Amino acid sequence: MKTDGPAGAPALFDDLDRRIIHALQTDGRAPFSRIAEVLGVSDQTVARRYTRHRGSGAFRVLGLAEPRALGEVEWMVRVQCTPDAALPVAEALARRPDTAWVSLMSGGTEIAAICRAASSEHSDALLLQKLPRTPSVVGVAAHCLLHEFYGGPQSVVSKSGALTAGETARLGTGSPGRRAGAGPGGPHEPFVLSDAERRLFEVLGRDGRAPLAELAAATGWSPTTVRRRLEALRADGVLYYDVDYDMRKFGYGVMVALWLSVAPAELAATGEALAAHPEVAFAGATTGPHNLFASVLCRDTAALYTYLTTRVAALPGVRTMESSPRIRHLKGPGPYLVPAPAGPRGRR
Repeated sequence: MKTDGPAGAPALFDDLDRRIIHALQTDGRAPFSRIAEVLGVSDQTVARRYTRHRGSGAFRVLGLAEPRALGEVEWMVRVQCTPDAALPVAEALARRPDTAWVSLMSGGTEIAAICRAASSEHSDALLLQKLPRTPSVVGVAAHCLLHEFYGGPQSVVSKSGALTAGETARLGTGSPGRRAGAGPGGPHEPFVLSDAERRLFEVLGRDGRAPLAELAAATGWSPTTVRRRLEALRADGVLYYDVDYDMRKFGYGVMVALWLSVAPAELAATGEALAAHPEVAFAGATTGPHNLFASVLCRDTAALYTYLTTRVAALPGVRTMESSPRIRHLKGPGPYLVPAPAGPRGRR
């Protein structure tokens, strides 16, 4: 049974919904038969739930390219606008293919977004040329994302406990590799996508579970080749699957952008500790006076207060903190959809 939330809030996902979403976060293209076997329900039940929720916009599976694997640079951008211009500027940002996680923040005059650039040398097109010249934009701050402590193929869903560790192991092939990080052999060279692979990601960004026939038509490959490339790209850390969902249906009423200033000697330890918090959907080290960023999901403002005064207060090396609630979500990790979802979604 679904549970009705507060007035105006959507009905919550039930336990089976949450288990299905956790399974899809583990492996976005896992066959319904395998998900059904792990969950102990019929194939038809899984397919029916998935079709209903995807059709209503409650969630969708996306297949996305890992920016660091491609050698891209990500910027956490904060745009200050006059009140009458914030929404049109945010919508324009959301329509750009090089942006993700576009939201209006508290007060309705600040826009938060992730902007991607092919390299640090190509970061000026939006940050230095487009935005500052936009009418009614009164300020732009951009902070380079240096290190991701939590995010990408991991989400709050991964921390939900909807599935046991044994069940997730039966579903997935394990976490995808990470080409971007420095390992014993040093950082990897950026992966260069072919034209066919770019077309593949264009389809997967709209529907991570697109049929092989559709992917084959987009790429010009055979279905067998498509299957092999999907497996290879994921194993190499270039492709990961994500579930974009309505956070309110998980019972989260508040999403907050949290900016922390941390002593350099404590940054790594603090970031790892922050990433382990069940409330944290994304955490990363950035440039700028606030060098640690997190997206935080809480049930309500009382739960947020408790979180800030307990878990965050106990973090080592935190000098200052700024929190900014999100009041409207326009774009998540995938392409911009028209019309935009009515409620806040996602993680960052």
